[in-house]
Amino acid sequence: MGKGFFHVPAAVNEPVKTYAPGSPEREAVLKQYDEFFNSKVDVPLYIGSEEIKTGNTKPLSPPHDHQHIVGQYHLAEKSHVEKAIANNLEARKKWAALSWEQRAAIFLKAADLIAGPYRAKINAATMIAQSKNIHQAEIDSACELIDFLKFNIEYMAKIYDDQPESDEGIWNRVEYRPLEGFVYAVTPFNFTAIAGNLPASAAMMGNVVVWKPSDSQIYSAKIIVDIFKEAGLPDGVINVVYGDPEMITNTVLASPDFAGIHFTGSTKVFKGIWKKIGDNIDTYKTYPRIVGETGGKDFIVAHPSANPKQVATAITRGAFEFQGQKCSAASRVYLPKSIATEILDYVKADVESFKIGAPNNMENFITAVIHEGSFDKLASYIDQAKKDSEAEIYVGGTYDKSKGYFVHPTVIVTTDPQYKTMTTELFGPVVTVYVYEDKKWSETLELVDNTSEYGLTGAVFSSDRYTIEEATRALENCAGNFYINDKPTGAVVGQQPFGGARASGTNDKAGSSQNLLRWVSPRLIKETFVTPVDYRYPFLG
Repeated sequence: MGKGFFHVPAAVNEPVKTYAPGSPEREAVLKQYDEFFNSKVDVPLYIGSEEIKTGNTKPLSPPHDHQHIVGQYHLAEKSHVEKAIANNLEARKKWAALSWEQRAAIFLKAADLIAGPYRAKINAATMIAQSKNIHQAEIDSACELIDFLKFNIEYMAKIYDDQPESDEGIWNRVEYRPLEGFVYAVTPFNFTAIAGNLPASAAMMGNVVVWKPSDSQIYSAKIIVDIFKEAGLPDGVINVVYGDPEMITNTVLASPDFAGIHFTGSTKVFKGIWKKIGDNIDTYKTYPRIVGETGGKDFIVAHPSANPKQVATAITRGAFEFQGQKCSAASRVYLPKSIATEILDYVKADVESFKIGAPNNMENFITAVIHEGSFDKLASYIDQAKKDSEAEIYVGGTYDKSKGYFVHPTVIVTTDPQYKTMTTELFGPVVTVYVYEDKKWSETLELVDNTSEYGLTGAVFSSDRYTIEEATRALENCAGNFYINDKPTGAVVGQQPFGGARASGTNDKAGSSQNLLRWVSPRLIKETFVTPVDYRYPFLG
C-alpha cells in the first residue's frame, strides 16, 4: 500500500491538432496510414499472457475499399470465453489488491502514449477501420480517449477521497471495492474512444474485464491493446475475445461470477441482454451492474427567431460528420415555415460542396458507411422516400457500393411528422426535416418530445430567451444531453458528461464520476475506540 495521500496530475482536455497541409502531424498520419493499408495484421484473442490464434478467421477490410484486405482476426469458441473468464478471476486476486495509485499510473501512461508515439497509429487505424476522416479520427481515437483516461483518473481520486463524517470516539471510513467477479465490456464500431473507455473505466477501479469489441472495429481495437500492454497493464486484467456475439454473451451471462456489463450498442441488443440477466438472476453471486448507452433519434428544433445560417451549419455538421454514424447525430429537424427555405438552401449548398471518398485524401469531408448491411438499409429508406408522396429528396439521394459503401448525404423533407425516417434510427448520413407553422411552436415542442422512444441528444435554436426556457422545460425528458444554439454532437469529456435515458440507455454519463461509481461496491468501516462494556442506557436509571 502507498504511504501518503496522493494527488494525481490535473486533467486538461487534449488539444486537437489541425492536420493542416504541411503540418508534421499530417505527414505522420498519412505515412502511417500507407504503412497499415499496404500490410496485413493477424489479430489474435488476448487471454492472460496468451495471444491465441484459433485458425478460424475473418478478413479485415476498410469500408471505403471493401475488396482490399488489411488483415484478419481470429474467432473465439465457447471454451476460449470460459478461459477468459477463469483467467480474469485469477488475475483479480492481485489486481483488486493493487494500490490505486499504481493502477492510476498505468492508465496515465497509456494516455501519454496515445498523445505521443501512438497518436499517428491509433488515428490511422481508425481511418482505415471505421473510415473516419482525419479530423473525426483525431477528436475520437486520440483526444477523447486521452481525455477519458486522464479525467477518469482524476474522478477516481475524488471518489476515494469522498469519506463520511466521524463522531466522538468513532472513525467512519469507506472503501470503494471493485465488484466481486468480472465485468463484461461490449463496445461499438463508431468510436475508438468508447472502445477503449468501457473496459478501462471498469479496470481502473480494480475490476477485471472480458472485452468484446465490435467486429467492425477490431483493427483499431488492436492498437488499444498494444497501448495498454506497453503501459504495463498486467496480463488477465482485460481479456479480449471476438466472434459470435450471442455465443460470447450467453457464455458470459451464464457465469455465477458475472458482476456487471458496460455496453454501448443497439437498443434491441441491450434489452435482450437485460432480459437474459433477469432470467439468470438466481445464478449470480451478486446483483450485476447494468450500464448501457444505446440508440438515439436526435433532434434539432429551430424557433422563428433563430439565425438561419447557424441552424444550417448545425444540421450540416450534426447530421453528416462521420456519415451520421454517431449516437448523437442529428436525424430529425423541425424548422419554422418563415425561415425553412433559407435554412434548407444553406444546407443544400453545404452538401453540394462536400467531397466524398477515402479518408487518406484529406479534401474529403465524407467517407463510407461502416458495412454493406448499413449501406443497404440506408439505400432502401432513400429509395422509399423517392416514391412516397409525403416525402421529397431535397438534396442527395444517391449511393454507390462498387468500391466502398458510399451514401451521399441526403436531406429528406416531409409533410408528415411521423414519417418513417422521422421516427426510425437510421445511423447514417440521412436527415429528415419537418416544416411547422410558426404559430405552432409550443405544439411542435410537444411533437418533438412525443415522436421518439429515444432520449439521447437534442438541440434548440432561438434568440428569444423565453422560448429557450420553454423548450428547455418541455424537452426535459427527451435528451440527456441538451444543446442551446449548438449542434447536438461533440460532447467533450470533463465538460459535457454523455448519456441519455428512455430507450437510449441507463444515463450513467460516460466521462464523469457517475459512471465510475457504477464499478465499485462501497464498504463502510466503523471503528469504535472505547467500546461499551455495559448494555444499560441512561434512560434505564
